[in-house]
Amino acid sequence: MITVGLIGKTNVGKSTFFSAATLVDVEIANRPFVTIEPNVGMAYVKTLCVHNEFKVKCNPKNSICIEDYRFIPIKLVDVAGLIPGAHEGRGLGNKFLDDLRKADVLIHVIDASGSTNEEGVTVESGSRDPEEDIKFVEDEINEWFISIIKKDWEKFARISDLGNKDQIDALLGKLSGLSVNREEIIQSLKESKLENIKFMQWNEEDIRKFGITLRQVSKPIIIAANKDDIQVARKNIDRLKEKYKFIVPTSAEAELALRKAAKNGLIDYIPGEKEFKIKSIGLPEKQRKALDYIKTNVLDVYGNTGVQQAINEAVFGALNMITVFPVEDERKLTDRNGNVLPDAILIKKGSTPKELAAAIHSDLAKGFLYAIDARKKIRVGENYQLQDRDVIKIVSSLAHG
Repeated sequence: MITVGLIGKTNVGKSTFFSAATLVDVEIANRPFVTIEPNVGMAYVKTLCVHNEFKVKCNPKNSICIEDYRFIPIKLVDVAGLIPGAHEGRGLGNKFLDDLRKADVLIHVIDASGSTNEEGVTVESGSRDPEEDIKFVEDEINEWFISIIKKDWEKFARISDLGNKDQIDALLGKLSGLSVNREEIIQSLKESKLENIKFMQWNEEDIRKFGITLRQVSKPIIIAANKDDIQVARKNIDRLKEKYKFIVPTSAEAELALRKAAKNGLIDYIPGEKEFKIKSIGLPEKQRKALDYIKTNVLDVYGNTGVQQAINEAVFGALNMITVFPVEDERKLTDRNGNVLPDAILIKKGSTPKELAAAIHSDLAKGFLYAIDARKKIRVGENYQLQDRDVIKIVSSLAHG
């Protein structure tokens, strides 16, 4: 399962974002270090289901279908707030960073209204430049990567070079605690222009360049520009969008309020949508005003609250994933038990049917013969590049349990 890490300084709405995304009650308080242990919950990426296109009613097993949308589970980890100097042990220091080791992608929640200083203390709105928070959090994580690479570097370089160890294998062993894979190391070496250069020839600048590149490749960062309902935040968001690739205007409080109202049967609301429908005739005035505020200051301005969009951007954008629907009967679109479109699998864009088979079960991949594209009703070979929302049958000589 894909793991998304929630990062940021204290008091910017991370815990609210986490609660909105998972609807798990966590302690939300206006003080530093309220999140001591990481909160772990299940959130979902959202994509159009294919059931309407094929005119069938689906029976999801590994995911959820709500109206037109398939929601696929991912793990969300809310890590305690970072402060400047965390990689040197300030605040709760390296423990925060260690909790991110298994994350595939990071969502950095910032206070786009500039109403919290670098330590997370409340200040006047607009008095803090949120770009400073983007820079310091990114710097902390980059420095953490660099420190792990630098540790015992001379000894590592000497043993690897003199022992003629494979460059990739050597780095994989050294960096196993960061949960990086072979492809990420290969890409980072290439982008750093350090391929096939002996480790003993790397200087301080080379190590830093490789560390930062590896962080960018293995743990890309999405910016959730939170508190977007506050007027001053809008100018900041417009400015940040010009400089950063992944900026998502967000109101975690609005999303949490909408999801709770939907859970309590007061409104109809699908996460990430641009509107909701009030169901309860006798809705108290206070709640009606709160919903009006959300509609006017968030949904009408941005088209959504940003929470679902940030998660989708992390998985489909930064990680470059697509959704594929594997079936055992390509005519009925069922598994062996007759469930229609039971599973939705997240897989890297550019993956092949054989790699899909491996993601389902190793035996399927070992005996892979070919696949069938249920939409086009044609056979495809192991070199076919899967497309988003493909419905695929794997034909294998080996059954799986």
